[in-house]
Amino acid sequence: MKAVILKEPGGVDKLILADLPMPVLAPTDVLVQTKAISINPVDAFLRTSRQFPPWFTPKAGEPVILGWDISGIITEIGSDVTNFKPGDAVFGMVRFPGHGQAYAEYVSAPAAQLALKPDLVSHESAAAATLAALTAWQSLVNFVKIKPGDRVLIHAAAGGVGHYAVQLAKHLGAYVIGTSSAANRDFVLELGADEHIDYTSQKFDQVLTDIDFVLDPIGRDTFERSLNIIRPGGALVGIVGNKAVITEKTQAKGINGFRQGVMSNGDDMRQIADRMANGTLQSHVSDTFTFDQFPEAHTLVETGKTKGKLIVTV
Repeated sequence: MKAVILKEPGGVDKLILADLPMPVLAPTDVLVQTKAISINPVDAFLRTSRQFPPWFTPKAGEPVILGWDISGIITEIGSDVTNFKPGDAVFGMVRFPGHGQAYAEYVSAPAAQLALKPDLVSHESAAAATLAALTAWQSLVNFVKIKPGDRVLIHAAAGGVGHYAVQLAKHLGAYVIGTSSAANRDFVLELGADEHIDYTSQKFDQVLTDIDFVLDPIGRDTFERSLNIIRPGGALVGIVGNKAVITEKTQAKGINGFRQGVMSNGDDMRQIADRMANGTLQSHVSDTFTFDQFPEAHTLVETGKTKGKLIVTV
């Protein structure tokens, strides 16, 4: 099968197209013929890492294959799998944290981490709604439990995580404020935001107060300034940054603070699938690449300015 391997850490030229043996299934795995693969900023981060973080765990001697987000067709099931069958269209985030090995024509995936793809949702849209959508879901539902009437601020609201978070927060009944550049203002409002702040011309901490929840995928100065606008007893989820620092600084302000590490979870994927099926949650795919264009996809995601999601089709 075709796969894209990371020959060594470095630039996009280190992503090499290779011919590898088919994956071997564990009893609880299914073999998925991939149709679409989603690209995330963490993919580029790992590509350039001189030393892999502890949560990324390729086995000694095996090729390093980046990626976790897939949508495709099951071609084979493990001996213990009862909830899927060959021919099922599925999607999910595979083995995150860990070595997902998604940049390939075929992926061995734990059945417990997948969901059936809704019939009217394309493979491209389904693959997009994996790591990013799970991050938004787990932040707003599992960590904080957004309630109707909550004032919610979503930073980078036009990005991968942000554009799902805006939709979910609105679906949960929140008053949603999104930050982005002026160029993405209409997009953020179309997603359901009640209010937009152009971060290039407005300082959000000078115009907002009494926020119940902030979702921060940016960190650094954005995190520090967000602390000043959250009401006592409110909450902040940081997607980047040091967990101990987030905990210490939020506690000092009387705020509930979390450093969120997204986890593969089939139950959560099914919740996302249900909302995609009924139209509550939609993916925005801004660019699509072919299987030999992973370097181009990485170059674009590294800009940090993509709208919605980037997808590679297989």
